[in-house]
Amino acid sequence: MASEHLNHPSSPLWQDPPIQAFIFDMDGVLIDSEPIYFEIEKSSFQHLGATVEETEHHTYVGVTLESMFQQVLDKHQLDHVLAEVLAFHKENVMKVMQGHEELQAFDHVEQWIQWLSNSGIKLAVASSSPRSLIELILERTGLRPFFTVMVSGEEVAHGKPAPDIFLHAAELLQVDPQHCVVIEDSRNGVQAAKDAGMRCIGHQNPGSGNQDLSRADIIIHSYAELLELRDSLHIGVRS
Repeated sequence: MASEHLNHPSSPLWQDPPIQAFIFDMDGVLIDSEPIYFEIEKSSFQHLGATVEETEHHTYVGVTLESMFQQVLDKHQLDHVLAEVLAFHKENVMKVMQGHEELQAFDHVEQWIQWLSNSGIKLAVASSSPRSLIELILERTGLRPFFTVMVSGEEVAHGKPAPDIFLHAAELLQVDPQHCVVIEDSRNGVQAAKDAGMRCIGHQNPGSGNQDLSRADIIIHSYAELLELRDSLHIGVRS
């Protein structure tokens, strides 16, 4: 398990510069929603007439809907208008998620976020999902009050794996990127975080597929592992 080597003194998480902000991806990080999205996306692919294999599907974890569907249209040579495809899919997603009865945060997530908040750490969500969906999920899971900043992939010029979304979140938090830690569950998200000059915790979540998180500074399998290590994190500004 990752917890056996997380506390190694050479880990960047336990060295300078001190941590002042945590930026969370949402899907697959705060909530195990990826399996739900996968089923909805499969239905949308079928609606378009695209046969998308599971291996291809997993490569789209962490990217914006615009990027995913444009790649699918291009790869499968489909003659559809992107705007119409997105409108159909977003309406379907909101309908399913609003009626879903099992939207719950991962175990120990709220405890971890509460500890960060009590420690004076600034918190943000930076997700490729549409803002309306971010707000819906945060409200349904009870996590909304913890986050002063929410950034959607719709609000930046380039989606993950570009670093734009994390840099924008840091700007809104008024924290330098080197003082930020990102928690991500996808290869695209980890790349975006590292290219933003931030430290990154990889959340190995089976629901997100077999993601390559090797660029992350550390990899966890549960928030219980982070809770065990919280007292060793270099939090705040050194006096």
